[in-house]
Amino acid sequence: MKRVTGIGGVFFRANDPQALGDWYKTHLGIDVQSWGGTVFRWADENGTPSAGTTTWSVSDGRYFAPSQSGFMINYRVADLHALLQQLRAEGCQVMDQTEESEYGKFGWVMDPEGNKVELWEPPEGQ
Repeated sequence: MKRVTGIGGVFFRANDPQALGDWYKTHLGIDVQSWGGTVFRWADENGTPSAGTTTWSVSDGRYFAPSQSGFMINYRVADLHALLQQLRAEGCQVMDQTEESEYGKFGWVMDPEGNKVELWEPPEGQ
C-alpha cells in the first residue's frame, strides 16, 4: 500500500503569529496572506506548473492539540482511510476525528514523541 506521497504543508506555532509572519515576509520573501500563510504551487524541473501545492503557515498552534510541539507537518497520502486503518492495526495512536471538505480528506496520528501528524488525501486531480 502506498503511504506518504509528499509534503502537503508545514505549520509553525508562534507566540505572535502576525509578527512572525511579517518577519518571514520581509526577510525571506514569503507571500504571507491575511490568514497567516501561503500556498506554494508546484512546478516541474522546467518551471511548468503541475497539479499540487504545499501550504505554509504560522498560527497560535491551537490546531496542533493535543501536541505541545512547535510545528506540525501535513503529509500527502494516496488513500487516507486505508492508511488510517493500517496505522491502527500497527498500534499507532490514530485520532478518531477525520474531516472531509472541498480541500480533501484529513486525518491525524500522534508520533511516538507526541507530535501530531496531519495526513491529507487531496481532492481528485491535485
